[in-house]
Amino acid sequence: MVRPTLAAPHPTTATVAAPIDHSAFDKLLKKYVNAQGLVDYKAWKTDQAAFNQYLALLSKNPPAASWSKAEQMAYWINAYNAYTIRLILDHYPVQSIKDIGTKIQIPFVTTPWAAKFFTIGGTKMSLDNIEHGTLRKQYNDPRIHFALVCASLSCPRLRNEAYTAAKLDSQLDEQGRDFLRNPAKNKPGKTSAQLSKYFDWYKGDWTANNQTVVGWVNKYAATKLDNTAKISYLDYNWSLNEQ
Repeated sequence: MVRPTLAAPHPTTATVAAPIDHSAFDKLLKKYVNAQGLVDYKAWKTDQAAFNQYLALLSKNPPAASWSKAEQMAYWINAYNAYTIRLILDHYPVQSIKDIGTKIQIPFVTTPWAAKFFTIGGTKMSLDNIEHGTLRKQYNDPRIHFALVCASLSCPRLRNEAYTAAKLDSQLDEQGRDFLRNPAKNKPGKTSAQLSKYFDWYKGDWTANNQTVVGWVNKYAATKLDNTAKISYLDYNWSLNEQ
């Protein structure tokens, strides 16, 4: 779902610090997320002390300019996924993230992604702020779309490990392979392909810098598309990514 670009917070001198340790989130993901990326929200909801501590760490320590690009990206990807989980736990049980909020949802205004329900570096933020105002705007790496998980079955798999600067590049490539080789999410073929709506919603990201959707698909898919392959898009399943 394409949403507008929103401004990201800028850390003040008081919040500038060394990159944070994501190991607490890593332990939680290993405990509550299975190999298929499905989440045991019911169990997680009963055990939130460590999760709340990690979210407080995120809230108080926004990325500083002194952090490397990989450190900043790992922070924001983990933050997006963690606060998405927070949103689900706050409203669980739900059938879909789209059930959260007003019954009549106005794109860019009243969707769950537009709700400013957390604070980072003293600035109230939404999931849209992280995805569109920060990651897409500042880092120019479409692979983030393989890593951000909006708690739905058609999203990429939620890794049962946290993203880290040291492994970020390989993690994003692994996510790309996993996403493009999962027939429930993409069905590439030599002359025709049914792809995730991600390749339609974010077409501008995939085609920036003289790149193409076919080029990105072929980087990760087992079956390579011809340049003239006919592309259509699969319906998006918004059902909760729940065990």
